[in-house]
Amino acid sequence: MRIICDAPGQTCNRLWTYLASIAECVAKRRRMVILFYDWTIEDFPNLLHCPFIYFPLYHKWYLEHGNGWNNYKGLTWKATHNIRMEKVFRLFGCTKGWDTRTDTRHLKTAKRELQYIFRPKKEITDKAEALIAGIRRNADMVVGVHIRRGDYATWNDGRFFYSLDDYHRFMLRIKDSFPDRRVAFFISSNEDIPLNIFHGCSCYRFANEPSAAVLDLYTLSICDRITGPFSTFSRWASFIGEVPLCFLESKEQQFHDDDFSMITDYFHFENGKEIADW
Repeated sequence: MRIICDAPGQTCNRLWTYLASIAECVAKRRRMVILFYDWTIEDFPNLLHCPFIYFPLYHKWYLEHGNGWNNYKGLTWKATHNIRMEKVFRLFGCTKGWDTRTDTRHLKTAKRELQYIFRPKKEITDKAEALIAGIRRNADMVVGVHIRRGDYATWNDGRFFYSLDDYHRFMLRIKDSFPDRRVAFFISSNEDIPLNIFHGCSCYRFANEPSAAVLDLYTLSICDRITGPFSTFSRWASFIGEVPLCFLESKEQQFHDDDFSMITDYFHFENGKEIADW
């Protein structure tokens, strides 16, 4: 039995942490345990109730009441960033899922099952699919744009931090690169961004929706193309939805359709391009 004992970063870091082990369990019909779940776990009912995956520390009442999640998050951090606990985990044969990101052996054969396991709850998928269907009435192509700023102002010395004006220019260039198509943009961001600043671009987004992170994530996964700075978020949407992705690597970046390619695993695009471990 595989036991995943770490809980790195935010939601998509954790999804990537689970992926290789779940794929192996699908392929070999094994069971596994995930000790520290993500706060979005109830948005993924097929994962939470998967017959071969166990969440022994999951408790709905604790997750929902008072300051339960914040306390739990603090507990997972202390447990997974503690030398003594790491020794205990190793003693019991636990695995740090973040270290399995290079394990691609079973991803291809288990892909359809993975897509089912990581499908969000119906309330989320219905909202996302309704929005994209509405956009398609007036567009031939929907490009998902992941706008992530915040911590990116300092992460990697701000290398992948872009202003809203930069994102506007990216969208205009993408639009110009498909002159024979009506291009619309779905905006995914944790910022409250007024869409009217993106002049010349047809833009859509969700506002004031519950479960916003997973809702945006699934919506990106059903777009026709995805772009955004280096992130596990857009990378996951591309992998699980099989949607071509193009990372934003410089402010002067130009776009061609060949620049977009699906993610096949954490470090690779379908076209063979490797992704650095930032």
